Amino acid sequence: MTRPVLFDLDGTLVDTPNAIVENFTATLAELGVPAASPEEIRSTIGLPLEKAFTQLIGVSAPAATVDAAVPCYQRLYRELIVPKAQSLLYPGVVDGLARLSEAGLLLAIATSKHTASAEVLLTAAGIRDRFAMVVGADAVTEPKPAPETGLLIAAELGHPADRAIMVGDTTHDISMAHNAGMRSVAVTYGIHSSDQLAAVRPTWTVSDFPAVVELVLRAG
Repeated sequence: MTRPVLFDLDGTLVDTPNAIVENFTATLAELGVPAASPEEIRSTIGLPLEKAFTQLIGVSAPAATVDAAVPCYQRLYRELIVPKAQSLLYPGVVDGLARLSEAGLLLAIATSKHTASAEVLLTAAGIRDRFAMVVGADAVTEPKPAPETGLLIAAELGHPADRAIMVGDTTHDISMAHNAGMRSVAVTYGIHSSDQLAAVRPTWTVSDFPAVVELVLRAG
């Protein structure tokens, strides 16, 4: 049954979207740039931080302001979100990851976060030891929705990409799976709506994490 199962992090394993909106808002305030609406911020979740801040601050802003945004965000993230990580895990994640590991599946994280931030969050949430690999946007040349993250993980874990399954809550996750030749599970409890996810044609769609686990265990 051994095969890779890749998971997005924010909005898939950890209920961080609202906290992320607060974190972006605090970062923009600290930088002294105009505030963005919660809707505008939510639309950037799933993008690498550099792209998200360029979109929110605007291309006309000084490059130094965008450059300063990422370390500022990461500092506030460690201060505001990481201490709450365990309480932010979606229902069924702890037990579900244990079942998948015990079934012999190779679990990995494929995230648009920086790898170090993902490692810190996973450790604080108490689930880091379930994953063979954590690959963030800074570990690849082209992050999601490009296929590089998924292909890197599959190669490192010693399996062809078509044996892998990607689980995520955004169109970026599902498109990465398509581009890498992987099957995909879209979860509807995270960032993107059911309609948005349906538009990028996931292999399967589920509404909670226990359903992810049952589906992955049954998949050939």
